[in-house]
Amino acid sequence: MLKCPGQDTQYWKPDDIFDLPCPVCDTAVEFLKTDGRRKCPNCGYTLRNTRVELGCAQWCAYAEECLGFVPEKIPSDIERGPIVDRLIAKMKSEFGNDYKRITHALQVFEYAQELLRVEGGDARVVSAAALLHDIGIREAERKHASSAPRYQEIEGPPLARRIMEEIGLDEWTVEHVCRIVGSHHSGKDIDTPEFRIVWDADWLVNLPEELTSEDRKHPTDTVERIFKTESGKKKARELLAK
Repeated sequence: MLKCPGQDTQYWKPDDIFDLPCPVCDTAVEFLKTDGRRKCPNCGYTLRNTRVELGCAQWCAYAEECLGFVPEKIPSDIERGPIVDRLIAKMKSEFGNDYKRITHALQVFEYAQELLRVEGGDARVVSAAALLHDIGIREAERKHASSAPRYQEIEGPPLARRIMEEIGLDEWTVEHVCRIVGSHHSGKDIDTPEFRIVWDADWLVNLPEELTSEDRKHPTDTVERIFKTESGKKKARELLAK
């Protein structure tokens, strides 16, 4: 097959190669216009290319051979408006240089948006709860010398409330998110669609580390026991099959 002109670099313009800031550490990461993802050389976070240009690859039968991936299988990023940007900035400020926790929050956010598109629910609640679900960890460590789940659920809601009120979120959203943050490990006293999405998104990120060898022997039972949404179960089965 002759090389597609749309992918042949001899036809590219200067702005077809550009930098995007890493959402974790703000390092500039170089992208080609056709790159779907690239890893940050500083912190290791895998960025999605929000400016990806696929052109004819969206319909061409040779797309996978040409690009190395099938465009329609890449989930589109949620539109990040000012509220989400401010939530991310507040979360990063709270965690400081703790790139591991910032990365975790952003990964949960991405999975939550993917599940939200299938399950439905309030996007403001899901976005805020996904980004702030672990916000009480540092305060739990400071006050209780422990990041145990019960301490996170105690210390997280007041911090989440302060952040959301500073941003100007409405009281209903604030209350709903605080309930999710206060139950994101135990699942107590709440079972809304938004809670189930955040619960599953958190588990999808934690899955490789949390599963025991016994869990892996019975993946179907494990998925049914842990996950609360059908789209979360489907994604978990895909991850376990790898």
